[in-house]
Amino acid sequence: MSTENVRWFAELGMGDLEEVGGKNSSLGEMISNLADAGVKVPDGFATTAHAYRSFLGDTGLAERISEKLGSLDVDDVRALSAAGKEIRGWMVDQPFPEELEKDIRSAYEQLASDAELSFAVRSSATAEDLPDASFAGQQETFLNVRGIEAVLTAIREVYASLYNDRAIAYRVHHGFAHDAVALSAGVQRMVRSDIGSSGVMFTMDTESGFPDAVFITSAFGLGEGVVQGAVNPDEFYVYKPALKAGKAAILKRGVGAKATKMVYTTDATVGRTTEFVDVDEAESRLLSLTDEDVLTLARYAVTIEEHYGRPMDIEWGKDGLDGELYVLQARPETVVSRAGSTLERYTLTGTGEVVVEGRAIGQKIGAGAVKVLSDIDQMADFERGDVLVADMTDPDWEPIMKRASAIVTNRGGRTCHAAIIARELGIPAVVGTGNATKVLEDGREVTVSCAEGDVGNVYEGRVDFDVSETKLDEMPDIPTKIMMNVGTPEQAFAFSRLPHKGVGLARLEFIINRQIGIHPRALLDLDSLDGRLKEEISEIIAAYPTPRDYFVQRVAEGISMIAAAFAPEPVIVRMSDFKSNEYANLLGGEAYEPHEENPMIGYRGASRYLSEDFAECFAMECAALKHVRDDMGLTNVKIMIPFVRTVAEIEGVVELLGTHGLVRGENDLSVVMMCELPSNALLADQFLDHVDGFSIGSNDMTQLTLGLDRDSSLVAATFDERNPAVLKMLEMAIQACLERGKYVGICGQGPSDHPDLAQWLVEQGIESMSLNPDTVVDTWLAIAGTKG
Repeated sequence: MSTENVRWFAELGMGDLEEVGGKNSSLGEMISNLADAGVKVPDGFATTAHAYRSFLGDTGLAERISEKLGSLDVDDVRALSAAGKEIRGWMVDQPFPEELEKDIRSAYEQLASDAELSFAVRSSATAEDLPDASFAGQQETFLNVRGIEAVLTAIREVYASLYNDRAIAYRVHHGFAHDAVALSAGVQRMVRSDIGSSGVMFTMDTESGFPDAVFITSAFGLGEGVVQGAVNPDEFYVYKPALKAGKAAILKRGVGAKATKMVYTTDATVGRTTEFVDVDEAESRLLSLTDEDVLTLARYAVTIEEHYGRPMDIEWGKDGLDGELYVLQARPETVVSRAGSTLERYTLTGTGEVVVEGRAIGQKIGAGAVKVLSDIDQMADFERGDVLVADMTDPDWEPIMKRASAIVTNRGGRTCHAAIIARELGIPAVVGTGNATKVLEDGREVTVSCAEGDVGNVYEGRVDFDVSETKLDEMPDIPTKIMMNVGTPEQAFAFSRLPHKGVGLARLEFIINRQIGIHPRALLDLDSLDGRLKEEISEIIAAYPTPRDYFVQRVAEGISMIAAAFAPEPVIVRMSDFKSNEYANLLGGEAYEPHEENPMIGYRGASRYLSEDFAECFAMECAALKHVRDDMGLTNVKIMIPFVRTVAEIEGVVELLGTHGLVRGENDLSVVMMCELPSNALLADQFLDHVDGFSIGSNDMTQLTLGLDRDSSLVAATFDERNPAVLKMLEMAIQACLERGKYVGICGQGPSDHPDLAQWLVEQGIESMSLNPDTVVDTWLAIAGTKG
């Protein structure tokens, strides 16, 4: 039975926020409303705000605390630390009022039917987890708590945590009165994720705000290791529309280092109830969730988001005993969901040496002098604008994080507390570097860039960068479609926020280079490779069933990330266009590639696809594309064939695609050809008999029309897409497509570099221009006549 002091989760809902806080009311809301939808939440009870105020008021603590904080300057780090420590000591030592303790003991007896059970005791502040005021882990969680005496102590520790340094400072900085916030302690049955796995998931992409993906992090052991940032977790993206349609929905699987995990201690009576232990190296290279686990969690996330009607931040655990997945808490996502219609883009304009790299948090750039901190007591020496470097940026350091221009840590993933707080403060952070505190030293000037995709880079010195703003809802109408050239899947969600009509060029070789890094023939021949190379490749692909699965899944993930980001607009994927010297640079590649004096006009494109040596490699590319289109339902993916010398070649490649299940015209499949050789323009009508249109590659067209090597600095000055001979070729290709009613676009560098060329192309009637993302807005406005 519930009392004035204690309420059972099953009796709670979001209407009880003022009584039991955000976390506990949310747990009750899910138990009460989402169990029938299959969402599993462990049972428990919560102490009430009345209980907390009774604990403070009936014991005289409230008056003592108010007097202590009345004149405190929270920006004085040492004074803040001393006051917080003294107040917490009072609270932990204070016995409960008799009636409150009786109610807690009674509830515990009902919940603890099994003597082997352990409990999590979590804090839930009555002003916490509101959309406009995230307290992001500002209070404590105690895990593996066993026995009523330990539970009572943990509840007092939870109450005391409302007066830890960061919580005191947070309330002052956000205008909350100290006595306006009360704490509820949630006592919840522990999920045995210490022998399973756990993590955090968001119902949107935390970096870009892309709403159609669930982002899941996972590691072995208790989830607090992920939240604290002690573990670099696995990462998964799941595409919501495919999930709802019953299609294959996993966009990305990323293997994290997972070098350590948090587990129960064998003896919880000594006061330390959890500890970190090393993960076996072979196990750490495996994914901590199966695909079915990932999809189950994503279904939980979508169900929870739909119930709450807003993006959510959810902690989960997989029980190693029963194999079930449980939701441990859910709260509103509070950072990205506040973004408006103005897009702020940071772009490096200078260059520098990368000295440290890790996981990018946010999409900004910051610069300043390095300050390496190993302890909270060093904070007084930190100057505003310094770059904070630490092993693991503890959320206790929130007062100092406000002063930093950027944050760099050795450990942590994208969903640790430190990353969440850095996002909330709008500060770029590079986490999980592994070695920042060893490589970077105090006073060294660095630039921290999180504007280059998933990888965050720390550059030597102060590197120049620009910041631009775009009003996304104020772009003028123009007479052509502006598409984008995108080859980096990790930036696709962010790029999709730019105004666009899809992707005119997704380079498969970029995806293979970043996602695979191994020559496809070396993967297919793995069993026959020499020892060291075989061992190196085997380590890289350890999380995948076979070498072929590694290639197909990873390439499919790269394609699907881009396709999902830009859906329903078309995404034109160009089959791999590595030159032989570029293929040779992939791991194991030298053994399979010929030496060519001029690879630029050698063994590449259509002729490679049709060769016997490359047949199985091409088959794997096709399998990846077929999975994305057929199994995932991303039929906005179109196929583009590069460097076609003869009509017979395009006829042969289209036929070959069909043998691999990619039949032109079936399931809305369009096959486009790169128009980049003079022969393509001269015989445009004959080539168009076999494809659905042209995408003009102005780089190669210029090179081959003018007879110059665009890789040679000796003749680079002559390279200009606006040369009359080149324009004649472009005009012929465009007119041929228009006369046949077929697609015609351009995906070369020219329109990005030359606004006058872009204007000329519009006048020719070109259907689309695919531009580098950083030139989209300027070119769009130039065509509209509102810029330049």
